[in-house]
Amino acid sequence: MSIETHDELEGMKRAGRIVRMVIRAMEKALRPGVTTAELDEIGARVMHREGARSAPKMVYGFPGEVLISVNDEVVHGIPGSRVIQNGDLVKLDVTVDKDGYVADAAVTVPVAPAPERALKLAACARAAFARAMEVARVGNRVNDIGRAVEDEVRRRGFRVIRDLNGHGIGRTIHEEPSIPNYFDPRLTRKLTEGLVITVEPIVGETSGRFVEDPDGWTLRTEDGGLAAHYEHTLVITRGKPILLTAA
Repeated sequence: MSIETHDELEGMKRAGRIVRMVIRAMEKALRPGVTTAELDEIGARVMHREGARSAPKMVYGFPGEVLISVNDEVVHGIPGSRVIQNGDLVKLDVTVDKDGYVADAAVTVPVAPAPERALKLAACARAAFARAMEVARVGNRVNDIGRAVEDEVRRRGFRVIRDLNGHGIGRTIHEEPSIPNYFDPRLTRKLTEGLVITVEPIVGETSGRFVEDPDGWTLRTEDGGLAAHYEHTLVITRGKPILLTAA
């Protein structure tokens, strides 16, 4: 989607605000002893209260409202009976549809007391996102974002998990263009004014590969190492991008 009117921008801002509210509510409740199903229910209540719906559930039939992945689970974890423990590394990935506008964000939350490697991995994902924001502007290319993410992840000694990318968004979850987290010389499409995308570094502790669980949804690192995920929905401008899902 490319923003062309004031109403479209306001619609995306409303969706982004709800994503923030859902994540904050779940972060507040995230502690040892809570189940991922209980966190999912908290997220669902906020969506319902705000008149929004879970886009993954609507579009793909995901068996939950929020994607919650723990430790070596990279993305698409299904909420259930799993009990959060001290030291867990929890990914909360929220995508909502509000009146036909879709916004998406993810955070990685280390549950105290978390091991140092978990803290460093979560910090790496955030830092890689920040690096990407320096080049996410009109006239630069899709692969400039990938280069920025990959350079920061490598500098910190971790691995980009390939084949899991950012993407265009706005009217549905996944739109063009794809935004890989590594430099691909073939991706020379320029970023244009008003383009709505997600940037989402997905980082592995020791491996850049993943496998799929028998549930058909959950992706986890191939070697059992930890994974982190940090994402926001943004609008490309000639200056700093507009972050729709960040405070």
